[in-house]
Amino acid sequence: MEQSVFTVLGNSLFGIAAFGMATLGFLWSSPGNPLPPGKMEGDWRLLDPITYENLTVYPVASTRGYDTTAFLTLEEGLSRGEVIVQEQGAEVMVRDRDGSRPVARDYGGPSVNQLVLINRSRQPVILLAGELVSGGKQDRIIAKDRIVAPGSEPLPLDVFCVEHGRWSAGAKFTSAPTIVHPSVREQAAVKQRQADVWASVTAGTTATRSAADPAPRVPQEELSMVMQSEAPTQSYARIYESRRVAPSVDAMVNEVQRRFQRATAGLKGERVVGVVIAYGGEVAWSDIFASAELFDQYWNKLLRSYAVEAVTRPALREVASREDAQEFLERLNGWEKTESERGVYRWREINAGSLSQIELDALQPKVVRLHRLMVRRTN
Repeated sequence: MEQSVFTVLGNSLFGIAAFGMATLGFLWSSPGNPLPPGKMEGDWRLLDPITYENLTVYPVASTRGYDTTAFLTLEEGLSRGEVIVQEQGAEVMVRDRDGSRPVARDYGGPSVNQLVLINRSRQPVILLAGELVSGGKQDRIIAKDRIVAPGSEPLPLDVFCVEHGRWSAGAKFTSAPTIVHPSVREQAAVKQRQADVWASVTAGTTATRSAADPAPRVPQEELSMVMQSEAPTQSYARIYESRRVAPSVDAMVNEVQRRFQRATAGLKGERVVGVVIAYGGEVAWSDIFASAELFDQYWNKLLRSYAVEAVTRPALREVASREDAQEFLERLNGWEKTESERGVYRWREINAGSLSQIELDALQPKVVRLHRLMVRRTN
């Protein structure tokens, strides 16, 4: 994989300082060349907010959508057997250069923070930071957004463990219908430190809380009891699907989903491509996709992740303002770093103040921004 990682201040200096003319050509080909800070990047429109308890969802609608049918999600690929995830150290069989016979490749011994992914499908596979793969020696989550080309070499895949108390052989890796909640996803996607990921799994939320705030539906003490009785290995899935936690999450998911479907059913000439999320009066998160179809594929997992975060945050009943939500559709101006694989994808992170914006662009079959994440960092 060809990578470039750099940090500069300001979008205008970004290409000139770091790459020269060859890279400027690469930047010019990107969708929505960096706009002036504060300008909205797509023809997006915020719909009216959907609020339940301390969770507010602003649907993001668009009149325009890209064709994303060429791409395969990780969950689809694993369920079809076209994508395989396994521990390092397991025998990986690939075809030699002329395709005549399988040969074994050695990718080193098992590692907490690295797995091997094999894409046997004919489609590029989308990976989103925070997607959970269950099995192996420990459950893991994807470390960052990226795309894996079809027919590529087995990929050493960066991951984070979300099952602190187990390191033993388990079933083959499968895709859990889960994206971890924002506090955990933030640690993986932005801070990228294993210790912080572990801490956020057991803490519920990493957002600050004052003594005057109303208690969350699921306080820290409840999570501790779950880990003692139902999730001794501190497995993310076992904690948040436990009988002490899941009913609160399910109740929120069901009600928000009902209201969401009712609020978005009558759109004419527009479709929902993403959401902006607030807890209490604070806008905290957004996920926006290149098409309504791609958003629909992730929506149920995302909604559950937002609900998990909500039940572990203070039960504040304030509603975030539309103006604050609108800011999450605008481009940041700040420190940038990028990573790319020629002809496959480009990943960009922009940090400004307490906000981080992460973008994933596909470069084939044409340049499309597949996913855009904005997060208000909690620490």
